[in-house]
Amino acid sequence: MTNDTTIVSLAKSAEYSEEIKKSRFIARAAPVESIEEALAFLQKVREPAATHNCWAYKIGGEYRFSDDGEPGGTAGRPILGAMERQGVDRVMVVVTRYFGGIKLGAGGLARAYGGVAASCIRLAKKRRIVPTITVSLHLGFEHVGILHQLVEKYAASDVHETYTDKGLEATLGIARSDFQNFRASAADATGGQAVVESTGDITSDE
Repeated sequence: MTNDTTIVSLAKSAEYSEEIKKSRFIARAAPVESIEEALAFLQKVREPAATHNCWAYKIGGEYRFSDDGEPGGTAGRPILGAMERQGVDRVMVVVTRYFGGIKLGAGGLARAYGGVAASCIRLAKKRRIVPTITVSLHLGFEHVGILHQLVEKYAASDVHETYTDKGLEATLGIARSDFQNFRASAADATGGQAVVESTGDITSDE
């Protein structure tokens, strides 16, 4: 993710089923952190005996979907659209269909796939994820006392401290949106002597 907004994902897997004009639709959704996890979930829940196993995932800027034999644009894209409308991310949804003998038409298929996917996501328990950045902080011995002030002020997590012959080196996690303010606070408290660098992204639940 490249923005600083809170991400809404699922807390755990969810399932929803509905019969529409004698066809049975089963939607299964799960939180995923990678494309590999999304495809593994597909392999886990797909039903080979079903007529279709259509799916979509969204992980940050990465997304993909499949109509799995349904007419183009009638299944995978509506599933993805259900995710986008509900504002969820890092989610994989698989919708399995058992054909009941009545054709739904393109519009009917899109409404069915998108609708059951939306219902599944709506019923699922959500979790909020705060985009977080790992920061390294270098302080001289005369300024080591400010570390704990910064930790408290910015609700830092995963704090690790190491003393060297030059002072204190610390790594900690803060909200990505706080990084510039954190760096300014460290500079103000040390007369510009503190060295603050970002070393990588992490995420944490609110």
